[in-house]
Amino acid sequence: MVGIIFGSSMGNTEDAAKLISEKLGIENELKNVADIAPADLNKYTALIIGSSTWNDGELQDDWAGFDFSALDVSGKTVAIFGMGDSSSYSDAYCNAMRELYDNFKKAGANIVGAVPTDGYEFDESKAVVDGKFVGLALDNDNQSDLTESRIEAWVAQIAPSFK
Repeated sequence: MVGIIFGSSMGNTEDAAKLISEKLGIENELKNVADIAPADLNKYTALIIGSSTWNDGELQDDWAGFDFSALDVSGKTVAIFGMGDSSSYSDAYCNAMRELYDNFKKAGANIVGAVPTDGYEFDESKAVVDGKFVGLALDNDNQSDLTESRIEAWVAQIAPSFK
């Protein structure tokens, strides 16, 4: 079973996680990271993880308190999504995705779902590696009209890795 794990303070990341869960079309379990421990992730065959970005590009509070050193996702497929504000925080857009990427990669994950930066307006993002976001970047503050179509396209991209 696929686990969809999110950290959300204002509800936008949770709403995105719910839409991803719905669009994925296979059995999955939706969980707030505040309600799980690193060992709980072992029961999932694959993971989709998400966080909003706060302040200078920090993880959402519940992820910030997560014990990444206890994480072991060796060989598991992991996709990442994130929420950011490309206008007010244009120099740290969706940086939290990079934190998740680095921590899950270090724990042995096979990361899928990189997204081109085309169509995004921002100045800088640590979440861009080799010219692409490490996952799906979303902005409900400035581009909410694109959220659903971006999720649909991303889910179509990653779905073969989760079957």
